[in-house]
Amino acid sequence: MSNNVRPESMERITTPALAEAFIAEQCQLLKEQIGDKQVLLALSGGVDSSVVAALLIRAVGRQLVCVHVNHGLLRKGEPEQVIRVFRDQMNANLIYVDAVDRFLDKLAGVSEPETKRKIIGAEFIRVFEEEARKLDCIAFLAQGTIYPDILESGPVKAHHNVGGLPADLRFALVEPLKFLFKDEVRVVGTALGLPDSMVYRQPFPGPGLGVRCLGAITRDRLEALREADAILREEFDAAGLAGKVWQYFAVVPDIKSTGVRDGKRTFDWPVILRAVNTRDAMTATVEELPWPLLHKLTARITSEVPGVNRVLYDLTPKPSGTIEWE
Repeated sequence: MSNNVRPESMERITTPALAEAFIAEQCQLLKEQIGDKQVLLALSGGVDSSVVAALLIRAVGRQLVCVHVNHGLLRKGEPEQVIRVFRDQMNANLIYVDAVDRFLDKLAGVSEPETKRKIIGAEFIRVFEEEARKLDCIAFLAQGTIYPDILESGPVKAHHNVGGLPADLRFALVEPLKFLFKDEVRVVGTALGLPDSMVYRQPFPGPGLGVRCLGAITRDRLEALREADAILREEFDAAGLAGKVWQYFAVVPDIKSTGVRDGKRTFDWPVILRAVNTRDAMTATVEELPWPLLHKLTARITSEVPGVNRVLYDLTPKPSGTIEWE
């Protein structure tokens, strides 16, 4: 049997007891694999990398070196949450890299979506490589590979942007979640003590807000997007929709329209809201939001977010639209 085929006898992890059994087994295997060496992990703050980090901390403690790269395209509060959870609460050996200016300078004036994605991915690899070269005794590279990644594209999980490292930095892989499905990863994350806001984090594109700040990214429009997205998430939580809608987010296009504020004409951006449900991401339906919620979102975003004068709701299913705009 291939090393990348889930054993038929493996029981699905659906309960805390099964999660604890999995954690105990993996901790023993990880200790045997890693020994007294160090293991490196690109910690994005997403579900998979966070659960891998928590599991490795349980198994080998500060032999794990986590590198969290803030490229300026994360949602509001996410870099702070990574530091709070892993460095402050779990005593992780965490390296925080503030690369905001570096990424945004590289992206200045770039409007083509695929070019933006390539710049973000390539720059991430460069930053991660620079940090890796500062470290001694790294023998392993941990990745948040899960079973759907193997089924779709093989064992290397490109989402974590470490597949392009040079040959001298291609360490032996540590992939303790590679036979788990996403729902099982969440059960394990909860058992490891991660907060629900991290365990049940929505799907988030690798380039982050870079593909939701449409066209050429500017710092002021990116901040408007970050604030509008935070308001959307806050109101969905308050309305009890956070666990019922698969994905919801804001988009700010590179266009402006005439509006009115305090009796004066404005020329500002629109914010486009999107909320969809899907089983496999191949098709998606639009969540029918209550009008009072849409009115509240509109009032808050137009009054609290500088540079915004309109709020739109995207009613397009997939197909004919895609889930993301870029």
